[in-house]
Amino acid sequence: MSASSILDQCGSRDLGIAGLLIMPSLVFNPNTFGRTAQFLLFWLFASLLGKKSNTAMTLFVIAGIVLFNLLAPYGRVLASFGVFKVTEGALLTGLHRAVTLEGLIMLSKASIRNNLRVPGALGGLLGESLRLFAALTGRKRRISPKTLVADIDTVLFDISGTIHDDSAPPDAAKKTSAAGIVMLAAAALASWGIFAAGLILHTSGI
Repeated sequence: MSASSILDQCGSRDLGIAGLLIMPSLVFNPNTFGRTAQFLLFWLFASLLGKKSNTAMTLFVIAGIVLFNLLAPYGRVLASFGVFKVTEGALLTGLHRAVTLEGLIMLSKASIRNNLRVPGALGGLLGESLRLFAALTGRKRRISPKTLVADIDTVLFDISGTIHDDSAPPDAAKKTSAAGIVMLAAAALASWGIFAAGLILHTSGI
């Protein structure tokens, strides 16, 4: 049985809980390289669940955030291109922020399904917000500057139809198979293991 078929046997609620348990290991990881490893792990996890990501767009966003941070140089100078300097501090800070943002996006893609149901009024609001975020990050349609207004209108219309569609039976109460539980636990342990390694490296000054 493939990893993707095992993950298909996971209920929406169990996936959401796993995502919430994993999230702090990324947010509080002080080591940039550790966060990068977690980002790649979540990307793989999302791919196994069939959540496609635009590689070019992901790399473009990361490069944009890093470049924006390089405009405020600090730390050791690594390279100079005229008046433009690439500094170690700005580079690492930009990469740190970029992989954190993209890591959270990949984790949301992997752990949040459109049919996620959270009990209670506050839970309903949270669940709706999470489903909206997952729908936004999972859109295959891209917004073009040439047709900005029309594209935004189309995307919002598509998302509205997706998150308010009650015709599909929710599987939030679906029981996760034993293999699915093992897979989710392995993903959580891997992410928290990377966090522990990052903490050790950070305290060692690496």
